[in-house]
Order: sequence, then structure tokens, then C-alpha cells
Amino acid sequence: MAERLVALISKPGRPELEQIIPRLARQLAAAGFAIVGDQETSAYAPSTDVCERSDLGHCKPEFVIVLGGDGTLLSAARAVAQLDIPILAVNLGSLGFLTEVRVEELETAVKAAIEGRCSRDARTMIACDLVRRGQNMGSFFALNDVVVTKGAIARLLEVEVRVDKEFVADYKADGVIISTPTGSTAYSLAAGGPVLVPSVDAFIVTPVSPHALTHRPLVVRDSSEITLSMKGSVDEVILTIDGQTPVQALEGDQIVCRRSAKQVHLLRLPGRTVFEVLRTNLKWGER
Repeated sequence: MAERLVALISKPGRPELEQIIPRLARQLAAAGFAIVGDQETSAYAPSTDVCERSDLGHCKPEFVIVLGGDGTLLSAARAVAQLDIPILAVNLGSLGFLTEVRVEELETAVKAAIEGRCSRDARTMIACDLVRRGQNMGSFFALNDVVVTKGAIARLLEVEVRVDKEFVADYKADGVIISTPTGSTAYSLAAGGPVLVPSVDAFIVTPVSPHALTHRPLVVRDSSEITLSMKGSVDEVILTIDGQTPVQALEGDQIVCRRSAKQVHLLRLPGRTVFEVLRTNLKWGER
């Protein structure tokens, strides 16, 4: 019988990984799993097969364990989402809306994942195209958000927003965020956007520091196609995917966003709900 396989991804430079990864490797080996990991992870577990993070999905592990913060998870999610591989996310940071498993719960969570007792939480992704003079200059996928912002020069952007080709408004702002429900607790929240539970079939269009105070966050169905067109004199515009993949945009460029056909699947501990995570991280109910 072939060995079962699990992939490990970790945030570089975390001192606690020196203890966590060998212990995790022993637990997985005892359960009959072989392990494949990225370069950072394999340094702590010599028996682990090394694989580039972007290629981990092609190894077809049963699930991926991410050790880090939400940023580490976002990177891992884009690598494996296209192959429908679930992710167990363990928080090594101070705040984790996505990496909701605490370090002290790691052994319990891994045991639940191995035994198939974790719930599987499907998260919508955004498929984004950068279009220049009718030509597709690049396609990207985001779990949290797609953001256009001004560069180093302190000048407002002018962005035309259309939903299903219908004109919505011209935003003069520091930027515009297109967010999934998952990303509603990230940059969009800091910019005044609402919190959406992950099961809501919607996207949020959030202007960043708009010139007109009447320009407020807008919630639309995720079946909509949202187009952002760069207008006016654009010195420098940055398109950013999940806060990690910056791309230069030019005057006249269009950013076309729609729901991706693929989803990210997060493994959740039995009995844990999204509201528990929100209460913990946003300190709801504290006096």
C-alpha cells in the first residue's frame, strides 16, 4: 500500500519551528504519512522531501499543514487551490483570522485531520485579469483581495468602477479594494468595510480614503464582474494580489475581477465556528 502524503509549509525564521516541526513529523510518521515540505520547512526535518512551494500541489498530498500567519496561508492557498487540496492552518503570529488553530492545539488538530473529523470550509477566490489596450497582460488569483493603490507620490487615484459593465461611480481615492468574504477582515476592514461571514456569496468594493465622503463600501453578488479602469494622469499605480504580488498598472488599464471557478478549502477543528474566531480576534463582548 502506498504511503499517504501530507505537505508542510512554514514561515521562515520562526524560532519555535525547531521544536514544532520535528514533533509534528513524528506524529505524522506514526500515522503512516510521508512528508513533503518547502525549503524552509525541510531544514527542520531532514527526512522530509523538498519541493518548491509553488509545486507542492502537484505532489497531491491529502492535505497541507501551514505553520505561520495569514500571509503564509495566502501564499500556500494560491499554490494548492487549483488542485482542491485542503489546508490546516496553524497560527504562529499574533492575529490570525485564517490561521485559526493555535500552537497548543496542533497535535489535536492534526489527529482530527488524519481521522477525517475536521469540517471543510470552502472559501471563494477572485480571478483577476490586468487588461491593457484589449490585451490580457496577466491573470491572478486572490483569496483575500485585489487592491489598486497609488505609488509613492501623494496624489489621488481616479478609478472608474463598473459592475457587470454598468457604471457605478468614479472614485477619487488613495485606492480601491475588491475583497472576498474571507478578505473582509483584512485591508477592507481597516478601510471601513463590513465583516462578511465566509458563506455569503458576495464581493466588497471598498474605496481607500475617498475624496468624497459619500463614497462608501459597496457589497455586490459574487456572480458579478467588477471592472476598475485607471483614469486621469497616472504616474504610478500598483495592483496588489493578497498583499503579496505587486504589479505595475498604467493609465487606461482595466482590472477585471470575477469569482474564480476554484475555491480554497480550510480544515476547521470540530465544533469551532467563524463567530468564535471573530469574537476572539476582534475582542467582541469584552468589557
